[in-house]
Formats: sequence, structure tokens, C-alpha cells
Amino acid sequence: MSSLNVGKNAVRFDIVEMFKKYSVLVLLVFFIFVASLVSRNFFSVSNFLNILQSYAAPGVIAIGMTFTILSSGTDLSVGSFAALGGMVSALLLARGLPVGVCVAVAVIVGGILGTVNGLIITFFNMTPFIVSLATMVSIRGLAMLTTDGKVISGLARLGENGSAGALFCFLGGGTLNAGGARIPVAGITWVLLTVITAYVLRYTMFGRGLYAIGGNREAAMLSGMRVKLYNTLAWTVSGITATYAGVMLTAWLTVAQPTLASGFELDAIAATVIGGTAMSGGKGGVIGTFAGVLILAIITNLFNLVGLPSYYQQIFKGIIIVAALLLNQFVSREND
Repeated sequence: MSSLNVGKNAVRFDIVEMFKKYSVLVLLVFFIFVASLVSRNFFSVSNFLNILQSYAAPGVIAIGMTFTILSSGTDLSVGSFAALGGMVSALLLARGLPVGVCVAVAVIVGGILGTVNGLIITFFNMTPFIVSLATMVSIRGLAMLTTDGKVISGLARLGENGSAGALFCFLGGGTLNAGGARIPVAGITWVLLTVITAYVLRYTMFGRGLYAIGGNREAAMLSGMRVKLYNTLAWTVSGITATYAGVMLTAWLTVAQPTLASGFELDAIAATVIGGTAMSGGKGGVIGTFAGVLILAIITNLFNLVGLPSYYQQIFKGIIIVAALLLNQFVSREND
């Protein structure tokens, strides 16, 4: 009898351990299963491509959020960065500058402002939440200031015969033909950036440094690690990814709006946490974040397929975020 109990306990322990190790994958499979039961249209190719297109920009924003959370910070300003990136790129495009210059300037502006965020936090020992909350407001105001709060429409028609506008809009709304399926360019960009940043986090000094800083900042400093530099660079990356996501989103919508991406910071945080990155820092990664974005995308897609009103979607999304935080806390505690 005792050996039977030991066997049951061993099986139970193995199941718990497997769940802790692959919790994100389990959640992803669970929501895919639920969505397939609720809607027969869920598994259509067009629906999957729609998810890839719709969540490419939030996915890119979540990549940068992963960097800041790994270093034990939370960037609340990413939505404002996205709005600024869209406005700057569209404004320059409207003034006749080449598409490459428009995108590069927007990304550089995001990188500079992201670095400013990081410098304030790192060198003045400020709380990331408070600093990014302040810059969320000020950068949103800066996005408004670029056109006095007005939108820039008709981006697809800009340039000679609309050539510049068409190229710009291709970045966010274009597709590539692959075996008869039209794969969104924005989705391809999201996947490529995820792969690149996964490599950076796993195989570079900068990436390993972020894990060390988030895990134990004092130990990282005592080991001679360039803590201030790496911590600042995490915020630089967040600024760059958020502004480029804003460019992609603006290119997809073909309209630049200073109110763009309002609330996206919450989705980015939720996706990162659902993906297994600990809010305390030092654990997680962008592959998990990618899965977290897909989970949120599937949930939202499911709500839309069944016709659930938007206010109910907000209520359930909040509940799911809290549940993810509890799960994340459980997994982190059990792994310590």
C-alpha cells in the first residue's frame, strides 16, 4: 500500500513539474482547444493570418517590455512611444522624405527617449514605474504636439503616384505570397524580431547581464558586471521596439493618430507575464512572451468570433491577467 502511495505521489510530482516547466505551452494549447470548440471558424487559415496581422505590433512592443521586466522594471510608456513613432514617421513621409529615412528617424527618436528613461532610472535610482508613468504622459503629449492633435490621413497616396505611401504601408499592411497564403509582412517582422532577441538574451553578454541584474542586482555589481549600462540599454530596446511597432501599426491603418496604441502597455505587460517572465525580474524570455501574445490574441479572437461585447472582453481580460500573475507567482515560488 505504501509503495502504491509513493507511486501516486511520484506521478503527481511529475505532472506538477511538467506543468511548471511548460505552463505557457499548456495554457496556449488549452485556449486553442477551447476556441476550436466554441467556433468552427477558428482553425481557418484566414483567421490565423488575421491574428498574426492584428497582434504583430503588440507583439513587437511586448518584446521590448520583456527586456525591461527582466531587469526588474516595468515600462508604462510603450503605448505613447508607439504613438510618437507613428506620428513622426507619417509627418516626415508627408513632407516628402524617403520611407527609409522616415522609419529610421522614428526609431532613433524612440531609442533616444528610451535611453533617457533608462538613464533617469539607473543613475538617479528612480522607481521605473513612476518614471515610465511620467514619460507615458509627456510623450503622449509630444505625439499630440507634432500635429496639434490632428490625424494624418491618406498615407497610402503620398509620393509620386503613391509610390512612397504604398511602400510605407507595405511595412504594416503588406503581404507575401507563400503557397497561396498571403502572409502578413508585419507578422513576419514580429517573428524575426522574436528570434533575434531570443538569441541576444541567450547568447550575448548583454542578455545574460539582464538576467543577472533582475535576479540579484547587488551580486551582479559585485561581479563587475556593467549594471548601469545594461539596465539603460534595456530601456533603449523598449523605446526602439515600441516606436517601430507604432510605425507598423500606422502603416497598417494608413492613418497616423496621436491617440494610437492607448492601453497597449497593459497588453504588453500581460503577455510578458503570461509568457512566464517574472515581474521581479531575472526569469523568462521573449519566446514565452511570443506565446503570451498568442494567448491574448486567441482569447480576443475567440471573444470576437462569438460576438462578445467589448466591455465584457475588458472584464474577462482583467480576470485572465490576474490569474496569469497568480500562476506566474506559483511557478516562480516553486522553482526557487
